Amino acid sequence: MAIHLVGETIDAKRAHQRAQAGELAQLVRGVYVDHDGDAEASILGHAVRIAHYLYPNAYLSSASAALLAPTPDGRLFISGRRNQRTRLRTLEIVQNQAPAHPSTAIAVIGDDLGELRVAASSPRQRFLEAFRLRSEHASAVTVEMRAQMAARLVEEHGTSRAAADAVWALARENEWYREGEGAERFLLAQPGTAKVPVNKAALDLLVAWHGEPLGRLIHDGFEWRWKAQRRVGPALVRETTPGKLPAFIESLLPEGWLAQVLHERDEREALRRGRRYMSNIVIVEDRDELAALPADVLTTTLASYLNAGRFTGAYAGPARGEIEETFEQNLARIFARAETPRLSGVQIKAPMSLTSDGALVPAIDQPFTHILKPAGTAGFEMLPIVEWLCLELGRAAGFEVPDAALIEMPDGMSPALVVERFDIRRGPQDDRRLAMEDFCSILDLPASAKYDGTIERMARGLRPLSTDPTADIDTLFRRAVFAWLIADGDMHLKNLAMLKTAEAEAKAFTTVRFAPLYDAVTTRVFPGLGGDRMALKLNGKDDRLTRQDFLTLARTIGLTVGDAEAAIVEIAGRLAERAATLSLPAFAAEPEAARTMHDKVIALVGDRCAVFAGNAEATNSPGKNK
Repeated sequence: MAIHLVGETIDAKRAHQRAQAGELAQLVRGVYVDHDGDAEASILGHAVRIAHYLYPNAYLSSASAALLAPTPDGRLFISGRRNQRTRLRTLEIVQNQAPAHPSTAIAVIGDDLGELRVAASSPRQRFLEAFRLRSEHASAVTVEMRAQMAARLVEEHGTSRAAADAVWALARENEWYREGEGAERFLLAQPGTAKVPVNKAALDLLVAWHGEPLGRLIHDGFEWRWKAQRRVGPALVRETTPGKLPAFIESLLPEGWLAQVLHERDEREALRRGRRYMSNIVIVEDRDELAALPADVLTTTLASYLNAGRFTGAYAGPARGEIEETFEQNLARIFARAETPRLSGVQIKAPMSLTSDGALVPAIDQPFTHILKPAGTAGFEMLPIVEWLCLELGRAAGFEVPDAALIEMPDGMSPALVVERFDIRRGPQDDRRLAMEDFCSILDLPASAKYDGTIERMARGLRPLSTDPTADIDTLFRRAVFAWLIADGDMHLKNLAMLKTAEAEAKAFTTVRFAPLYDAVTTRVFPGLGGDRMALKLNGKDDRLTRQDFLTLARTIGLTVGDAEAAIVEIAGRLAERAATLSLPAFAAEPEAARTMHDKVIALVGDRCAVFAGNAEATNSPGKNK
């Protein structure tokens, strides 16, 4: 280790002892370097880390905010409380006084000690810093850097005029009027296209779809860049906001339980450690890695090993194991390898592969064809059973639903649910290209905003995308009715998606249609969720919905009242009829808890269907506003 920082990489006593012994040389208080090493190279290679250690409240500015490193002549520019300079051999840390209202963002710096997150001037502020008067910070910004900064701002804001207005807003806030004038003149003259260097924390990842490269995903330590590859074929990944991870890529990343298992600090780390994702997406560093990863192709269907809702094949996935080890810990082990496909969604899930002899195995180095959903904990042990019931009800309501089955699990665990993927090729002769895009991605929203949408907003996003918008608007309406009738309080933007399909050699998607039903659950039957509301509002409401609310929704999204009325009657009738006969597989119904949960779901669905079907007796029953 060439650099030693007291309190971070070495304690004060040991540092003093090693310095006394001639092993270390002290640069400044708390900073040491190996006596026999290349001190100059070590200092410059860890310049940002040293500056952050000495001045933790300062931030990178000027040229150093663009380079995320010292300038070639050894100066590192920062801004903080006061003007001061610190020289460490060939490194000079130049600090000026920060403005009253700085605009900063977090950058990631990589050196031999690992990665470091530090504050740096935002693109707007660093551009203004380049035009400060009588400022060493400004003089360090070269013409090429200014041109690149200007190009970045124009790309973000759309036009030179809009970029100048955005820069002026920050200039006025800090009373940097002359800087604002200089920045405006430069922006309106020529934006430029020069490139900036990257640091050791930079990422350059290849994104492929069905094995075909789509482009490169680049992170320079400060922000994301999507560089699409010139190709003939449908566009799948689009960069809607410069500097942000494309929404489609973000929608693939782990969340919830899996995110906790993987201990990934941010999206950079998630993408660097994973390779295989849903929608037939692979993200790797080198093109040679593509050939080593299996293609996700369905060769053995779940229907071949399905009998009355029960999986008749052999479960060969993780088991609970020793009594002191939880099933979740055992399951998490399969995600330790980068080859294991990553899944989004907060529920515990595992990627599986169904082999020709009926064995359901982890899809580590096998095609990812099925999704395993084990039982939850803390009152959610019956979640797979409830989801199976809801999928069966959805099938009866007329929706396209993937095959699903309940699995008798080992070690006395509650039944799990296995669901067949519908976004992959079916057999070796299938040359279609498929991708599923959820509505967070379609509406360009982060996963954290999955509960912030409305059914009306979904319709606006769906209409220009679908190849049959009339049919898909009808499906959206029916899905909303279905969610209310089964009391699904988790039908959020990530649990609704469009399935995109392109035939071989097609230049655009052949079909873009509403995806089959998935992740449908009656949430109100679980502990603490008795008053659960709809995840997405419609007609401004998420609870106590009436037939009139849905008719108002229909008019808003372009359905006729007659079609809406017919859909409501049809779905309510079909659900009521199926609920009266729907039963669990015999093995799954053995526990009393499973039978109780089944009865709760059926009763709740029956009550709501009766109300919507216009049953006068049910209208006056306590179940009306469940």
